[in-house]
Amino acid sequence: MMYKVPLFDLNFDEKEVNAVVKTLRTKWISTGPKCQEFESKFAEMIGSKYALSLSNCTSALHLGMVLLGIREGDEVICPSLTFVATINAIRYVNAVPVFCDITSYENLNIDAEKIEKLITEKTRAIMIMHYGGFACDMDKIVSIAKKHNLKIIEDACHGPMSEYKRKKLGTIGDIGCFSFFSNKNISTGEGGMLITNNSEYYERAKLLRSHGMTTLSFQRAEGHATEYDVIDLGYNYRMDDIRAAIGIVQLEKLQDDLKKRAKIRKYYIDKLSETDKIIIPFKDNQYFSSNYIFSIVLKNSNSEKRDLIRNKLSEGGIQSSIHYPAVHRFTIYKDFYRELSITDYVTDNLITLPMYSTLSLETVDSIVKTFLNFLN
Repeated sequence: MMYKVPLFDLNFDEKEVNAVVKTLRTKWISTGPKCQEFESKFAEMIGSKYALSLSNCTSALHLGMVLLGIREGDEVICPSLTFVATINAIRYVNAVPVFCDITSYENLNIDAEKIEKLITEKTRAIMIMHYGGFACDMDKIVSIAKKHNLKIIEDACHGPMSEYKRKKLGTIGDIGCFSFFSNKNISTGEGGMLITNNSEYYERAKLLRSHGMTTLSFQRAEGHATEYDVIDLGYNYRMDDIRAAIGIVQLEKLQDDLKKRAKIRKYYIDKLSETDKIIIPFKDNQYFSSNYIFSIVLKNSNSEKRDLIRNKLSEGGIQSSIHYPAVHRFTIYKDFYRELSITDYVTDNLITLPMYSTLSLETVDSIVKTFLNFLN
């Protein structure tokens, strides 16, 4: 069905169209100069030494596992309240996901206090996901990682430009991963970025991105090389110049987009303050956030009540979602199941309401009024 109010709307106009057309006219549409420009601008924006454009965030997460030397049987502590790709990347290298509960109903990020209790002699890394663009407790997580000689991978797919104590998310751990899927703050349809300050990780990631080849097609077409060797077992994780061209335009729009999202979030919070039947996660967040999504948690509720409200919203033309079904409950992860009481309640009682920069305050009024009517 077509919703009167979608969950997300693309921040696209003629600038993206013109960027694509201009790239097509160059007749170079695979990995090339636009990818290099996109990487350079993204690294500068985020404050990272190196950035590598990729086919999607999943490939960035997988490369992160490989670069950090995570192998079969190694344990990686991770949240369950995340998109399944975060955990799939751990399994791609046959490592073991060790699910950790989230902090509270108010803080949907991995509980730093519980991480240390899950560490064993097999633990090699901590995979975190900054939920909704709100920062995990990175001081505690970094301290734990240093104490136990563990690596940190930041799934920052929700948080381009989000901060923790004036540091951009993705730059605090060993490797940061970003998504440019069609519903993200930066949208290229499909696409991702891996960032790091480690030159060895970066150089190997460039090899692994394109089959382990020592030169790219663009380098050979430009006359910078005439042949190549294959020196590592790589993958086809390249981004193309068409999507990179879109990404460059999206970067130029990002600051304005984030300012508008912050205004919309504040308005949502003000309007929803009249009810005591919900929790607004990260309501008192003190750091700059991308405000990728706006989620609420129902109090004294269950999944049936939550689903009924979502269905009523849908009937009223308002799209909603669940971020996310808990990964530890999926059939494929039954062998790694563990009790996660807070995650279980949240995943059964969470509703994600529409959030995008062109969402008018009048429409927010309508969303909130409709939601509160069904809630009451």
